Amino acid sequence: MSGKASNIGVMVVDDHDLVRHGFTSILSAQEGIEVVADVNSGEAAIEQCRNHHKDIDVILMDVNMPGIGGIEATKRISKQWPDIGIIIITVHADGPIPKRLLKGGAKGYLTKGNDVNEMVEAIRDVHAGGRYIAKDIAQQLALSMLPGQDSIIDSLSKRELQILMMIAQAHRNNEIAETLNISPKTVSTYRARLHEKLGVTTDIEMFHLAMKHGILDENIHNNNK
Repeated sequence: MSGKASNIGVMVVDDHDLVRHGFTSILSAQEGIEVVADVNSGEAAIEQCRNHHKDIDVILMDVNMPGIGGIEATKRISKQWPDIGIIIITVHADGPIPKRLLKGGAKGYLTKGNDVNEMVEAIRDVHAGGRYIAKDIAQQLALSMLPGQDSIIDSLSKRELQILMMIAQAHRNNEIAETLNISPKTVSTYRARLHEKLGVTTDIEMFHLAMKHGILDENIHNNNK
C-alpha cells in the first residue's frame, strides 16, 4: 500500500464484486485519487482500517452487506478513526437510513444513481473536512424533518434497526448473535420487541416493511423471492 501524501486514499466497501470493481476502476482514473483498498464487508473494512488507517482518507461504504453491514461498520470506524471520512453509497434516496447514518458519523451520502463527477466531488469535499449530501437525498432529508413525516422506523434504536436488517436478510438468531457478539436469547428478545414495535407477526411481514421503508435494496428483494 502506498502512502497518501499527494493523493486522496480511498477504500471501496461493497459486497457486490461488479459494483466494487466498477467504482475502483472509475476512481483509479481520477487525478489525485488513489484506491488503496477494496473489500466486501463491514468486518473487512474495520480490519483494513486497523492495519492501514494511515493510508485511508475516505471510505465509500455500502449499507446493505452480509454480517454487521454498513451501519455498524460506519459507527465503529467513525468512533475509532474519526479522521477517516465515510461516504455512504446506497440505492435509496429516501427512508430513515440517511438521517441515521449522518448522525452516526458518516460525512457524505450518495446514491448509486449519482454520476462520477458527483462522486469525485463528494470525495474531495469530505477529504477537505466538509460534508456532501447528494441533491436527491438532501431533498428527502428536508422532507423528513417536516411535522408528521416521522417514520415508524425512526422509533427504533440503532441496534434494533441493525437486527431488523439482518432478520429481513433471512439471518437466523444464531447467525445474528455470532455476528453481533450477543446471545441468541438477546436476539430473540430484540425480535419480539421489533414485532411489537412494528406491528408485525412474521419475518415475512418484517421483510416487506423493511422494503417499504427503503432499508433494503433490490438485490436483497430479488434474493428473497
